[in-house]
Amino acid sequence: MRWTSIVAIYFLFFVGSAFVLLPFGVKTDEEAGSPKVPGQADSAPHRFHVGRHLARAALLALVLFAAYYANWTYGWITAEDLDFYN
Repeated sequence: MRWTSIVAIYFLFFVGSAFVLLPFGVKTDEEAGSPKVPGQADSAPHRFHVGRHLARAALLALVLFAAYYANWTYGWITAEDLDFYN
């Protein structure tokens, strides 16, 4: 696998991980005990730490990419294994 493919596939895992991890570890103003700003949605986060969120997404993407690369290298699950109709 070329390094450009590795970077592109890791980036896809990273973006997917960032979206999957969005609802985890976030508190609303009500849960944090602080007053809401007029017009604020009830589900708006109290504080959103972008750096912490991106670090968690990078770590999850690294784990998922490592599993993907190991499968690509050793061929544990192939396209023939996923053909459920034949």
